[in-house]
Amino acid sequence: MTVSLPHVARIVTVAALASVVAVGCSKKVKETPPAETPVETAPATTAPVDTAPGAYTPADLDSDACLRQRVVYFDLDQDALKPEFQAAMSCHAKYLRDRPSARLRLEGNADERGSREYNMGLGERRGNAVSAALQANGGSATQLSVVSYGEERPVCNDSGEDCWAKNRRVELIYTEK
Repeated sequence: MTVSLPHVARIVTVAALASVVAVGCSKKVKETPPAETPVETAPATTAPVDTAPGAYTPADLDSDACLRQRVVYFDLDQDALKPEFQAAMSCHAKYLRDRPSARLRLEGNADERGSREYNMGLGERRGNAVSAALQANGGSATQLSVVSYGEERPVCNDSGEDCWAKNRRVELIYTEK
């Protein structure tokens, strides 16, 4: 029995996702209720802030190195997530868990090679792969949306592998933080 290389790569990717999910599970910390405030205190004029220890805040999107990684790159004609992006998926999934009102748009892209229809489908499959990785790490499907731009939004317009590699990507765009 022979097994094709793409089939083995998918099996390895699924195994890696399963191990990340198993390792990423943590115990819940019991929160202590906040102290009661006197009745004479004026009501707060700002939105409530999540003060749970270790919880991400919108400011972390710009300051946390893991959350600043908002582009996932893919190999030629592939929609399988590379192992080096697993840590970023874990961080973004935690952010989504910590911020239930957050919304994330996953914009799939492809290089200029292939037909328009093929590249639109490939961009969508790539976006769905990132969505699946986020959900496998605890992100909610209701917080995610996938859109494909195919080859329509290149970041590099030269012809050559270095340029094409930059265009094979999914961008993570927070529409609500």
